[in-house]
Amino acid sequence: MIINTRIRLALHHLKKGVIAHPTDTIYGLGCLANNSAGIQKIIELKKRNLNKGFILLASDISYLFPYIDSNMSMDLFKEISLPSNKPTTFLVPKSDELPPLLAGGNELLAVRITSNSLIKFFCEKTDSALISTSANLQGKKVATTKRELKSYFGNQLDYALPPSGYNSQPSRIINLMTGERIR
Repeated sequence: MIINTRIRLALHHLKKGVIAHPTDTIYGLGCLANNSAGIQKIIELKKRNLNKGFILLASDISYLFPYIDSNMSMDLFKEISLPSNKPTTFLVPKSDELPPLLAGGNELLAVRITSNSLIKFFCEKTDSALISTSANLQGKKVATTKRELKSYFGNQLDYALPPSGYNSQPSRIINLMTGERIR
Protein backbone atom coordinates (compact mmCIF):
# COMPACT_ATOMS: atom_id res chain seq x y z
CA MET A 1 0.00 0.00 0.00
CA ILE A 2 1.24 3.46 -0.88
CA ILE A 3 0.79 5.94 1.97
CA ASN A 4 -0.54 8.98 0.13
CA THR A 5 -1.93 12.31 1.35
CA ARG A 6 -5.51 10.98 1.53
CA ILE A 7 -4.46 8.10 3.78
CA ARG A 8 -2.44 10.45 6.01
CA LEU A 9 -5.47 12.77 6.27
CA ALA A 10 -7.71 9.81 7.11
CA LEU A 11 -5.29 8.78 9.88
CA HIS A 12 -5.22 12.33 11.23
CA HIS A 13 -9.04 12.44 11.41
CA LEU A 14 -9.32 8.87 12.73
CA LYS A 15 -7.26 9.84 15.78
CA LYS A 16 -10.06 12.12 17.00
CA GLY A 17 -13.16 11.40 14.97
CA VAL A 18 -15.16 9.21 12.61
CA ILE A 19 -14.07 8.33 9.09
CA ALA A 20 -15.41 6.24 6.22
CA HIS A 21 -12.91 3.78 4.80
CA PRO A 22 -12.62 0.53 2.89
CA THR A 23 -12.02 -2.58 5.00
CA ASP A 24 -11.31 -6.21 4.23
CA THR A 25 -15.06 -6.65 3.74
CA ILE A 26 -17.52 -3.80 3.15
CA TYR A 27 -17.15 -0.02 3.09
CA GLY A 28 -17.31 1.07 6.69
CA LEU A 29 -17.39 3.78 9.28
CA GLY A 30 -14.73 3.67 11.92
CA CYS A 31 -13.20 5.34 14.93
CA LEU A 32 -10.67 4.30 17.53
CA ALA A 33 -12.04 1.72 19.95
CA ASN A 34 -11.28 3.95 22.95
CA ASN A 35 -12.97 7.04 21.47
CA SER A 36 -16.32 7.19 23.29
CA ALA A 37 -17.30 10.43 21.53
CA GLY A 38 -16.59 8.80 18.15
CA ILE A 39 -18.63 5.73 19.07
CA GLN A 40 -21.54 7.93 20.15
CA LYS A 41 -21.27 9.90 16.90
CA ILE A 42 -21.47 6.68 14.85
CA ILE A 43 -24.57 5.63 16.80
CA GLU A 44 -26.21 9.00 16.12
CA LEU A 45 -25.15 9.13 12.45
CA LYS A 46 -26.47 5.65 11.70
CA LYS A 47 -29.54 6.04 13.93
CA ARG A 48 -28.29 2.77 15.40
CA ASN A 49 -29.98 0.78 18.14
CA LEU A 50 -27.92 1.06 21.36
CA ASN A 51 -28.34 -2.68 22.02
CA LYS A 52 -26.47 -3.54 18.85
CA GLY A 53 -22.75 -3.98 19.43
CA PHE A 54 -19.86 -3.12 17.14
CA ILE A 55 -17.09 -5.15 15.56
CA LEU A 56 -13.59 -4.40 16.76
CA LEU A 57 -11.19 -4.61 13.86
CA ALA A 58 -7.44 -5.08 14.37
CA SER A 59 -4.34 -6.19 12.52
CA ASP A 60 -2.98 -8.05 15.56
CA ILE A 61 -4.57 -9.74 18.58
CA SER A 62 -2.62 -7.45 20.94
CA TYR A 63 -4.86 -4.50 19.96
CA LEU A 64 -7.87 -6.53 21.18
CA PHE A 65 -6.50 -7.60 24.59
CA PRO A 66 -8.01 -4.64 26.51
CA TYR A 67 -11.50 -5.57 25.29
CA ILE A 68 -11.54 -9.38 25.60
CA ASP A 69 -12.00 -11.36 28.82
CA SER A 70 -8.45 -12.14 29.97
CA ASN A 71 -9.64 -15.51 31.33
CA MET A 72 -10.32 -16.79 27.83
CA SER A 73 -8.12 -19.79 27.02
CA MET A 74 -4.94 -19.33 25.01
CA ASP A 75 -6.25 -21.83 22.46
CA LEU A 76 -9.19 -19.53 21.73
CA PHE A 77 -6.88 -16.49 21.48
CA LYS A 78 -4.82 -18.47 18.96
CA GLU A 79 -7.93 -19.39 16.97
CA ILE A 80 -8.84 -15.72 16.57
CA SER A 81 -5.32 -15.03 15.31
CA LEU A 82 -5.15 -17.81 12.72
CA PRO A 83 -5.06 -16.55 9.14
CA SER A 84 -8.23 -17.23 7.17
CA ASN A 85 -8.96 -17.02 3.46
CA LYS A 86 -12.42 -15.58 4.30
CA PRO A 87 -12.85 -12.61 6.64
CA THR A 88 -14.18 -14.02 9.90
CA THR A 89 -15.58 -12.14 12.86
CA PHE A 90 -15.58 -14.02 16.17
CA LEU A 91 -17.94 -13.48 19.08
CA VAL A 92 -15.82 -13.71 22.23
CA PRO A 93 -16.27 -13.11 25.98
CA LYS A 94 -15.90 -9.41 26.70
CA SER A 95 -13.75 -7.81 29.35
CA ASP A 96 -15.52 -6.69 32.54
CA GLU A 97 -14.17 -3.18 31.90
CA LEU A 98 -15.58 -2.99 28.37
CA PRO A 99 -17.45 0.27 27.72
CA PRO A 100 -21.16 -0.67 27.36
CA LEU A 101 -21.54 0.91 23.91
CA LEU A 102 -19.02 -1.49 22.34
CA ALA A 103 -20.97 -4.69 22.97
CA GLY A 104 -24.43 -3.12 23.18
CA GLY A 105 -26.71 -5.40 25.16
CA ASN A 106 -24.65 -8.48 24.33
CA GLU A 107 -22.58 -10.70 26.59
CA LEU A 108 -20.13 -11.35 23.74
CA LEU A 109 -17.98 -8.94 21.75
CA ALA A 110 -17.41 -9.15 17.99
CA VAL A 111 -13.73 -9.05 16.94
CA ARG A 112 -11.88 -9.60 13.66
CA ILE A 113 -8.19 -9.79 12.84
CA THR A 114 -7.37 -8.69 9.31
CA SER A 115 -4.27 -8.53 7.15
CA ASN A 116 -5.73 -5.56 5.24
CA SER A 117 -2.85 -3.09 4.73
CA LEU A 118 -4.95 0.02 5.43
CA ILE A 119 -6.30 -1.37 8.72
CA LYS A 120 -2.78 -2.51 9.66
CA PHE A 121 -1.49 1.03 9.00
CA PHE A 122 -4.26 2.58 11.10
CA CYS A 123 -3.77 0.14 14.01
CA GLU A 124 0.00 0.53 14.06
CA LYS A 125 -0.08 4.33 13.85
CA THR A 126 -2.72 4.68 16.59
CA ASP A 127 -1.75 1.66 18.72
CA SER A 128 -5.45 0.81 18.79
CA ALA A 129 -8.18 -1.46 17.51
CA LEU A 130 -10.86 0.22 15.42
CA ILE A 131 -14.62 0.26 15.70
CA SER A 132 -16.01 -1.05 12.45
CA THR A 133 -19.55 -0.82 11.16
CA SER A 134 -21.11 -0.65 7.73
CA ALA A 135 -21.34 2.73 6.00
CA ASN A 136 -25.11 3.05 5.95
CA LEU A 137 -28.11 4.13 7.94
CA GLN A 138 -29.63 1.30 9.95
CA GLY A 139 -31.79 -0.79 7.61
CA LYS A 140 -30.41 0.72 4.37
CA LYS A 141 -27.94 -0.80 1.91
CA VAL A 142 -24.24 -0.17 2.46
CA ALA A 143 -22.83 2.81 0.56
CA THR A 144 -20.65 1.74 -2.35
CA THR A 145 -19.78 5.24 -3.59
CA LYS A 146 -18.87 8.53 -1.95
CA ARG A 147 -22.09 9.94 -3.42
CA GLU A 148 -24.19 7.36 -1.57
CA LEU A 149 -22.14 8.02 1.57
CA LYS A 150 -22.89 11.74 1.29
CA SER A 151 -26.61 11.04 0.80
CA TYR A 152 -26.64 9.17 4.12
CA PHE A 153 -24.40 11.38 6.23
CA GLY A 154 -23.99 14.71 4.43
CA ASN A 155 -20.86 16.44 5.71
CA GLN A 156 -21.04 14.95 9.22
CA LEU A 157 -18.09 12.56 8.85
CA ASP A 158 -14.65 13.85 9.78
CA TYR A 159 -13.14 12.32 6.62
CA ALA A 160 -13.97 9.80 3.90
CA LEU A 161 -11.63 7.65 1.88
CA PRO A 162 -13.30 6.31 -1.25
CA PRO A 163 -14.59 2.73 -1.23
CA SER A 164 -12.56 0.16 -3.10
CA GLY A 165 -13.87 -2.20 -5.76
CA TYR A 166 -13.52 -5.32 -3.65
CA ASN A 167 -15.67 -4.02 -0.78
CA SER A 168 -18.84 -6.02 -1.13
CA GLN A 169 -19.38 -8.92 1.26
CA PRO A 170 -19.67 -8.79 5.05
CA SER A 171 -17.59 -11.19 7.11
CA ARG A 172 -18.89 -14.47 8.39
CA ILE A 173 -19.61 -14.41 12.12
CA ILE A 174 -18.80 -17.35 14.39
CA ASN A 175 -19.44 -17.73 18.11
CA LEU A 176 -15.98 -18.75 19.28
CA MET A 177 -17.32 -20.43 22.42
CA THR A 178 -19.84 -22.71 20.67
CA GLY A 179 -18.56 -22.84 17.07
CA GLU A 180 -22.02 -21.78 15.86
CA ARG A 181 -22.00 -19.81 12.61
CA ILE A 182 -24.26 -16.76 12.97
CA ARG A 183 -23.76 -15.36 9.45
